[in-house]
Amino acid sequence: MENKIFRKIKDKAKELKYNVAALFIAYKRKDVSLYAKVAIIITVGYALSPIDLIPDFIPVLGYLDDIIIVPLLVILSLKLIPKKIFEECKKEAKDLWKNGKPKKWYYGIPIILIWLLIIFIIIKNIFFK
Repeated sequence: MENKIFRKIKDKAKELKYNVAALFIAYKRKDVSLYAKVAIIITVGYALSPIDLIPDFIPVLGYLDDIIIVPLLVILSLKLIPKKIFEECKKEAKDLWKNGKPKKWYYGIPIILIWLLIIFIIIKNIFFK
């Protein structure tokens, strides 16, 4: 019984990983609405961000954002994308990690830079007023 639960969680996590990749592929398409693209950027940015709303080191609560917020953002984004388009993107996302990391893994660099800028501004305001 316990093994089934862990397998189910693992399968859901794997599906979530492919959904986030498919959302990023959908973001690059011209036939996706602006509202969907904004939701996708928020979703992918949050999913790839090294900084969470609730830090992971906080027991139980730390992983709640990964368990609740990311899937809710994915669901919101999926509601804004036509099903046919998302299915095409999902097929494309399945092959994304086939040969290791994606070819354009460096798309995450702007997200990291934005978070570093935010951290810098916070530290500057706290220690150098």
